[in-house]
Amino acid sequence: MATTQTTTVDRPYWDEKLETQSRADWDALKLDLLKKHLHHAYANSPYYKASFDAAGVHPDQVKSLADIRRFPFIEKKVLRERQEALPPFGDLVAVPERDIVYISASSGSTGVPTASPFTAQDFDDWMDYEARQFWSSGLRPDDRYCHSLNFSLFVGGPCVLGAQKLGALSIHAGTVPSERLLAIAQQFQATAIWTTPSYAWYLGETAIKENIDPKKDLAIKRIFVAGEPGGSIPETRQRIEALWGAKVYDYYGLSDIFGSCAGMCEEQHGLHWAEDHILVEVLDPETREPVAEGERGELVLTTLKKSARPMIRFRTGDIVSFTSEPCGCGRTSQRMLGTHGRLDDMLIIKGVNIFPSDVEAIARKDHDLTGEYRLIIERENHLDRLTVEIERAATDTARDAELAARFAGHLKSITGVTAQIVILPPDTLPRATHKAKRVEDRRQHVWS
Repeated sequence: MATTQTTTVDRPYWDEKLETQSRADWDALKLDLLKKHLHHAYANSPYYKASFDAAGVHPDQVKSLADIRRFPFIEKKVLRERQEALPPFGDLVAVPERDIVYISASSGSTGVPTASPFTAQDFDDWMDYEARQFWSSGLRPDDRYCHSLNFSLFVGGPCVLGAQKLGALSIHAGTVPSERLLAIAQQFQATAIWTTPSYAWYLGETAIKENIDPKKDLAIKRIFVAGEPGGSIPETRQRIEALWGAKVYDYYGLSDIFGSCAGMCEEQHGLHWAEDHILVEVLDPETREPVAEGERGELVLTTLKKSARPMIRFRTGDIVSFTSEPCGCGRTSQRMLGTHGRLDDMLIIKGVNIFPSDVEAIARKDHDLTGEYRLIIERENHLDRLTVEIERAATDTARDAELAARFAGHLKSITGVTAQIVILPPDTLPRATHKAKRVEDRRQHVWS
């Protein structure tokens, strides 16, 4: 059940007993929820009953959290196929349609958009968690929060209701043009805003071009970001913070579960998971075995409460690392240390794995560069070749060779990858108003 909270501004936690409980208590809570949730899925979802039976597993077999590894995975492709086979929601749904009160949908960038249904209780639980997460990031009832995410079926849209639940004045701005968004932020002196890391940078640059000083003419002190790895890359976060004079907090969510299900507290060291809603696994993509804390692996999620459409061992495709060490804020929930990229974004250059986020950390750390970059992959004589395009911050071309050599050296020492570095004038690369496209792969037809 969603919690009912008073909104005393000086209390540090939204739900202190839950957020500061021991790891043993977290595990006991998750195990109890997991058992009930698997029984709900098996009894009410035709897909899960058939899937579990085919794998020779049953909810009664779950005696520990590790037993989740007996159960089969599910992927986005399966969600799409089941939805197309039995429209509009597919046979993963475990409640009657009359109990569904809200749906979000994926963007459809990799195929047909998939709907994510919610019951009234699912939705209330989600909003209570959004309030808890906003509170952990320092949002309070006396804040003016500007929600600049898409409201058109996007699962991040309703998250604004979490800000309202904790008592903040909430401005439902949506995806308006940048100049209009800046005018809204200036008129109402918004103190917090949520967007993507790329757009936070772009919006700050746009403000300066409009003769608006983000630090002096705007009141924004907190920027919540999601949708890209940048918010957990210290170099990127620090560049955005310097531009705005505001703190940046990274959030993580996906339409197949709910809005934001992990986020930074005011310590800004990792993203606290909604462990009372989601069981988290981080697995080696090849062996499917758990990785050690601090190691990179694929994020696999199992819902623990969402009754409309349970998600059992959903392979997200996101490459992350994590820790269970207590946070300086006093919260004890598991923390994600960063989203390093996606399996489908991972590049293998001469046997070395590299993600765009690895390059971004280098580009944003060098203040002789604008921080914008693009990766171009080509194949020459059956070998992949990486070119990194980066922008110099100044118009002077005299130092281009020095900048390129310095960047190439940092890239080689940090990632082990050798690349051709191309220095571009400022404002050459396109700026993103949503998620930035950082990779241009020119290898599609090399074997034809």
